[in-house]
Formats: sequence, C-alpha cells, structure tokens
Amino acid sequence: MEFLDAIKKGKRTFVVAEIGQNHQGDIGNAKKLIDVAMECGADCAKFQKTCIAEKFTRSVLEAPYVSPNSWGATYGDHKAHLEFSDDEFRELQRYCQEVGVMFAATPMDCASLDFLVGISVPFIKIGSGDANNFVLLEKAARTELPLVISTGMQDFGTVKSIYKLVSKHHKKFALLHCVSSYPAPLHQLNLEVINLYKREFPDVVVGYSGHELGTKMTLAAAAMGAKIVERHITLDKSWKGTDHKCSLSPREFKSLVDDIRALELAMGEPVKKRLYCEQPTYKKLGKSLVFAQTLKAGHEIATEDVTVKVCTPKGVDPTEINNVIGKRLNCDVYADNPILDHHIK
Repeated sequence: MEFLDAIKKGKRTFVVAEIGQNHQGDIGNAKKLIDVAMECGADCAKFQKTCIAEKFTRSVLEAPYVSPNSWGATYGDHKAHLEFSDDEFRELQRYCQEVGVMFAATPMDCASLDFLVGISVPFIKIGSGDANNFVLLEKAARTELPLVISTGMQDFGTVKSIYKLVSKHHKKFALLHCVSSYPAPLHQLNLEVINLYKREFPDVVVGYSGHELGTKMTLAAAAMGAKIVERHITLDKSWKGTDHKCSLSPREFKSLVDDIRALELAMGEPVKKRLYCEQPTYKKLGKSLVFAQTLKAGHEIATEDVTVKVCTPKGVDPTEINNVIGKRLNCDVYADNPILDHHIK
C-alpha cells in the first residue's frame, strides 16, 4: 500500500518530529534529536536541506547579520554554519535506519530536491515558504514521490491551485494546515481550516503542522481528523534560533505522542451500542418496566398500570412501553414486580 494511502485509510496518526535546523549545525546534536524522536514514538525525524546559492540571492547572503540568533557575520555565513553537507545528510539517513525511525527532509530549492530524490527518501516535504513555489512543486510532483505540503502564509485560492497542480500528476499528497508564526497565537490558529480541507479535498490526506506553544491544540487537530501532525523538537528551548521557543522539549513531545495514541484508542468506531464495560452498571442501575399495581389475569394493561424502576430481575426494557400498553395479562401480577415477557399476550 502506498505511504499516504496507508495513512489515509488507517486509524494511526503519522507523527513527524521536525528537527529542522534545531541541531545548531552540529551532527552530534542532530543524532541526539533523532534519538529523542524515536524514544518519544515519532514516526519520522525530519530535517531541512538547502543549497544556499540556489535558495538565496547574493545580496541576501552578503548582508550583515547582526542578531542574537546569528552564527556568522553575514547571513550567508549564518546559513552555511547551519547547513549539513550531502555526506552528513547520508550519515543522518543511515542513523535513522539504525535506530528505527523514518528519515525525511524538506528541500528548500530544486537542487536539494534532486539530492533527496537521489537518496530515496520516502516522501518529499514542501514547506510553507515554498507552497506557492510552483516551479518546485511541479518538479516535486513529477518525481511521483508522495508529497506533504504545508500551507502556511497562503490563501485558500493558492491552496486550491496547489491541489490542482499536483493532481495533474497524482493524488499521492497531503495538505497540512499551518500558521507560519513563531510562536503562532492561539486566536489565529484557525483549526477549522482542517475541516475546510477535509470537505474541499476529500481524496487527499489532511494534516496539521503546528507552531503554537504547548501540545493541546495539536492534540485537538488530531481529534479533528488531522492524519499527519508535525511539531518541532529541541534539546534546549534556550538555544539561539527562532524555532526553539515554539519547539517541544523531549518531555512535551513524548506527552503529545502518548496523548495522540490514547486519543486514537478513545475514538473507537462510529457504532453506538451497549458496551461490555457498561454491563455491570446496567445490571446495577438499568431500569425496567414495573407493574404499578396488583392486577388480575385478562386485564388489559393501561398506562397507569406501568411505571419504571430499577429492579431484580430485569424486566422488559422501558423503550418497549408502547408494545406493552394494551396487551392482556396471562396471569395475576403484583405491584412493584417487573413486567416479564411471559406476563403478556
């Protein structure tokens, strides 16, 4: 079964641990974050891959970067510090395979897309910053790899265009609701967009990529039917970098995954019936039809002859009262006794 087909048809939420560049440019930190993702129960550890000269203009790269988050004198120096080499990405992919968690990455440009396709990633993640980059989207769609597309910073018209563009090639893609603010304010999360996507795009997977503080709203997104959820993780929220403060600590990420798995159990099936676990309560508190007075055989049961009480043994269920009224008694009966099937004709 195709990767996204399994997600769409299954009951399990696919949880992505977004490492991004929270590794601070240190491959040791990257491996620790992979360990955290695996230990917390994430399905996937995801990075970001950039060919700096392909993503940024020279003027952007040469601009001074004076910021508490800076790793270099210029923005280019800063980005170069955070970017892993191709060989390091292959090493991280191998490490994910060793520890047993899926490896994936977001290509930030066409050259990075080519690299990721070349190392056989299971899917391509398109970040919100490239959701309207139809050149990259077209190229990614043509690979026929599954695509997971975040839709932050886009209006609904653009999202419909994304759907139309990728659908020309295949339906192996997911649309993730996302608010690209770090952190995203609760009053602007607009989780109802998840329901909008489910209505408008019923033939693709719908998910949620969250940047809000805490885990409750991501859990709510899963309850609303987001089949993929993605959250950033960090080893230390105090580290420099814009993503750390809206990332989850290992403890928070573990709590989120545990809560999602508990939610999946609790969602159950769309079947309403008396459950096995309810039987003791029903036996103790479930009510029955009871005779309100002593009556003789042959009496035609009237409304005033019947009441509802907890009794032993159980009698006819109260929902059957209209099938009891008007029936004649087969025998004498006594007040405060349950109405049993053999009492009525």
